[in-house]
Amino acid sequence: MSTEYKGPLSVETRKIAKDELREDDNSRAQALRQMRDWIEKNPKIISCRTDDSFLLRFLRFKKFSVPMAQEAMERYILLRQTVKIAFHNLDHTLPKMAHLIDNGYLFAVPGRDKLGRRWIIGRPGVFDPYKFINEDMCRVHGIVYETLMEDEENQVRGFVHYADGAGVSLPYLTLFTPKEAVRIVKNGERTLPMRHKEVHVINVPSSLKYVLDWGMTLISDKIKKRVKIYTTAEEAANNLDVSMLPKEYGGTIPMSEMIESFKKELVASRQQLMDNDNMEVRLELFSVQAKEGAVSALKSGNQSCNPYKTDVLTGSFRKLEVD
Repeated sequence: MSTEYKGPLSVETRKIAKDELREDDNSRAQALRQMRDWIEKNPKIISCRTDDSFLLRFLRFKKFSVPMAQEAMERYILLRQTVKIAFHNLDHTLPKMAHLIDNGYLFAVPGRDKLGRRWIIGRPGVFDPYKFINEDMCRVHGIVYETLMEDEENQVRGFVHYADGAGVSLPYLTLFTPKEAVRIVKNGERTLPMRHKEVHVINVPSSLKYVLDWGMTLISDKIKKRVKIYTTAEEAANNLDVSMLPKEYGGTIPMSEMIESFKKELVASRQQLMDNDNMEVRLELFSVQAKEGAVSALKSGNQSCNPYKTDVLTGSFRKLEVD
């Protein structure tokens, strides 16, 4: 396979990549060569993609620090293999996945904003905890995020998240234990090679505000500064580029049209997402801590980033009365 990069980045995006990520023709060529050599010689890796787009998502994620990109990629493949519900069989045509996507649980807005970023709309209230399980939630996120990460423009430009908490209620807390929630948040920031540029949240139920406050303690200060919380969609619309939002939130394009447009992207990337299941590492060469996805916040005796005791939260979550 030729190692000459023939990437699709626009001239403007290449400049951003150079300014923000230290990427140019020379650094890219050297880094890609180093990544491929490392994969070939790494005893932990059995099978792994070596195409430019896949390797570059990690290099860009780590601003072309090759050692950090290698660590991130190894951790990513390990995560795929140990948490298969979120990364394997990412088929948007599965009945449950099709239902969630058709109803606007999670989708990307067509086009890009003035900074070239893709917007991801999340509507967790669409997820019925009586009909779906946490595996379904993990898988639909995997489908959407993996599809978007295949695009190199997205790897450089990053993403804006817009989440509507309307309809979310206490039964949602039974989907994951606090420990699982911590791992999801940590891996979402540290393992998935996505550049999260902004996060906007509306309609947070007052009964669940303490959960959001707790979640904010789990993310880095860098991401925390990018999170904006609004009481209503109208308040958010006064502070955002509404042209990127569905008509239902102040934009001009109906949500149903946006979803149908995004489904075309899902169709185009479906086979690649399915083929990704062939990536594999030797689990026996990883530590137990690594395989369990342990994070520093949950190490014995360390509760510094968690204002709520994990065992108390677990008990509270599991004892909730579900109507």
